[in-house]
Amino acid sequence: MKTSEINIRDPYIMVHQDRYYMYGTRSETCWETADGFDCFVSENLEDWEGPFEIFRRPEGFFADRNYWAPECYCYKEAFYLVTTFGCESQKKGIYILKAKAPTGPFEIYSGRLTPDDWSCIDGTLYFDNEIPYLVFSHSFEDHPDGDMCYIELSQDLKTSKSKPELMFSAAEADWARPVPVAEAEFGMKGDVYFTDGPCLMKMEDGRLYMTWSSWSNHGYAVGAALSASGTISGPWRQQKKAVYPENGGHGMLFRNRDGKLKFTLHFPNDKYQERPQFVDVKIEDGLFLLEEEKKKDGNEV
Repeated sequence: MKTSEINIRDPYIMVHQDRYYMYGTRSETCWETADGFDCFVSENLEDWEGPFEIFRRPEGFFADRNYWAPECYCYKEAFYLVTTFGCESQKKGIYILKAKAPTGPFEIYSGRLTPDDWSCIDGTLYFDNEIPYLVFSHSFEDHPDGDMCYIELSQDLKTSKSKPELMFSAAEADWARPVPVAEAEFGMKGDVYFTDGPCLMKMEDGRLYMTWSSWSNHGYAVGAALSASGTISGPWRQQKKAVYPENGGHGMLFRNRDGKLKFTLHFPNDKYQERPQFVDVKIEDGLFLLEEEKKKDGNEV
């Protein structure tokens, strides 16, 4: 099938042995009860085999919803799927599944990696000097400023080794706006911001960038931040303007088979209409930009 025929949110690409493996949230079960994840396989980012079901909810498994944003990593000769799970009786949290192949079958590997009393979504891994870190969104249900946090993981990725550290809040970004439906849909009054879809990459210029999503003047959007120290601890400085400002989000960075830097995200953000999109990336004067974006006045870090 073609990319335009694939209906997923939160696309994630892993390049392994010259093939592209794409994971994502099933659109049809994103906001309902859910029971699994799929993978698509390609050699050119245009024509895909699949979907191949890589995980199905085991009998008795607690999570029956919020099967969100699976990300696959080849690490120490195995494959690890970082994902969100939830249910009515527990707050959403981040867990890791494990398999021998990128197309699974994946099995539950870790326990809950984020705090039991926190609502957390959209985990991503970042490795610094061989130390694995889990970056995730501390959801607005707990803190209306919308926090992005990280914790250090054990070398086997099975447990958390540290308490969460705050990276930044969505409310700090000039382009981010309060969610307009917070009171109607969640019963939360006042300004409510959210963060989701983090992705970190150290570029050839030695700078550490992060892309992430929130709400903007035109709906779901992607912004970028730069670590002033070049490490995960920041401080993180936000670009002034969103890099993908309208009706698309939850993106991630990867290099294609030719080493070219690419960005994928889902667009539009309309229910059951989401499709993966692939965009070229450029770094210009310390700014993270997408191919159709040009440097604009005021879009500095």
